[in-house]
Amino acid sequence: MELKVITGDITTLEVGAIIVNLFEGVKQPGGATGAVDAALDGAITGLIEDGEVTGKRSEMTLIHTLGKMSTPRVVVAGLGKQEGFSADRIRQVMGEAGRFIRKLGVRRAATIAHGAGIGGIEPSTSGQAMAEGTLLGLYTFRRYRSKQEDDPEHEVEELQIVERDSAKTALIKQGVDRGRVLAEATIFARDMSNEPANVMNPTEMAERARQVAKETGMEFEVLDRPQMAELGMGALLAVAAGSDQPPKLIVLRYNGDPDNEENNIALCGKGITFDSGGISIKPAAGMGEMKGDMSGGAAVIGAMSAIAQLKPKINIMALVPATENLSGGSATRPGDVVRAMTGKSIEIENTDAEGRLVLADAIGYARKHGRRRLVDVATLTGAAVVALGRITSAVMGNDQPLIDRVLKAGEAAGERMWQLPLFEEYKELNRSKVADVKNTGGRDAGAITGAQFISEFAEEVPWAHVDIAGTARTSKNSGYLVTGSTGVGVRTLVCLVEDLAVSPE
Repeated sequence: MELKVITGDITTLEVGAIIVNLFEGVKQPGGATGAVDAALDGAITGLIEDGEVTGKRSEMTLIHTLGKMSTPRVVVAGLGKQEGFSADRIRQVMGEAGRFIRKLGVRRAATIAHGAGIGGIEPSTSGQAMAEGTLLGLYTFRRYRSKQEDDPEHEVEELQIVERDSAKTALIKQGVDRGRVLAEATIFARDMSNEPANVMNPTEMAERARQVAKETGMEFEVLDRPQMAELGMGALLAVAAGSDQPPKLIVLRYNGDPDNEENNIALCGKGITFDSGGISIKPAAGMGEMKGDMSGGAAVIGAMSAIAQLKPKINIMALVPATENLSGGSATRPGDVVRAMTGKSIEIENTDAEGRLVLADAIGYARKHGRRRLVDVATLTGAAVVALGRITSAVMGNDQPLIDRVLKAGEAAGERMWQLPLFEEYKELNRSKVADVKNTGGRDAGAITGAQFISEFAEEVPWAHVDIAGTARTSKNSGYLVTGSTGVGVRTLVCLVEDLAVSPE
């Protein structure tokens, strides 16, 4: 889809539809919406008076111009209340508006720059949010479908963002360019997570990371089973033991500050390409969604594709321990004891608590290579869903300044996150009688004990953990989220490393 930013009068454009906006409670539209209203002889004002247009958030009202304008259709998008208006509201509105005009069969459309006027949003921020919302809201994954009745006949091919003030146009375009990079990186992660597990196995995941590295000039490396064994990655190999698919430790390196090696961070993403639970097998209902248990790894690879284009001044190592978790004849059993790369022994109490095991060895590898900060992203625990539902990701860690930076980045990206505590007392729940630690702490505080387990391997290195079990997938279209994988984490990670690059401490 082509996104254009132009200076001009939206009332004169010859496109399939134009999109204007209205805040809730406004009785007399102004600005560009007011200009369109005047061109339509007060049609928008009349609909407001009749109560058909209210301006409520994501409300879409179609008006046929009947020859009064060059475009045949005007869509009035509700922005909700002006109080609390934000860039994420713009994303949501543009996601809904994009799908609305697609249903109308519109191929070329134009829109005013939402929020860049009385909305109080910086022009570049508005442009970025509009690009992200439109591209993410129009996302589809139909690779394996024959033609279906609910498939759109036509995709939106072009969206023009029209601004009357030429001084703002260049800034909006800067934002649009950045928004496209972030949206495409998120779409890359969505595509990976939406693939079936018979396609997106560890080898394919490594191959897609290799292509990203080739296209962006990043360093790429993949460790196979013999190298993992030589490094002592007993935790990762224990998870991989039941599958015929060879495990892969995917490593991407971006060197944005080569003269300062200490300015670095490791991003680790859980890459379980299918999770049956192993011998501690999951219930059959919903198991098909476990193809998305590599969403953390997909987010990290997607983020790296954007980072390599945006070029922040920081050195990043991305690690994705990729494997299946199956219950074959050689699978790890409950009661087994394995040893992680750091040397700590682990009692396997439940083979379905596998994500923390592969992350333990990924973090061990990052520490071996001198990473000064660690952030992991994982669909780690169902307990995070119980605690926070499917709207908010859980954040925990051993370093409050780093946690605060993650939360700040999430807010900038519009990805909601909430910190849970890692009090010292929770460690007791992971104590083992036969090993240094066991891989579950029971039902109580499951999201916390899962994170607490990972902290055993981060040790003194500043570390933050993002549990996206509840937010990695959605069952409905809403705003710029589309049924299936959400790609959550990609934009947060990019915002985080950019923030760290500007202000390392």
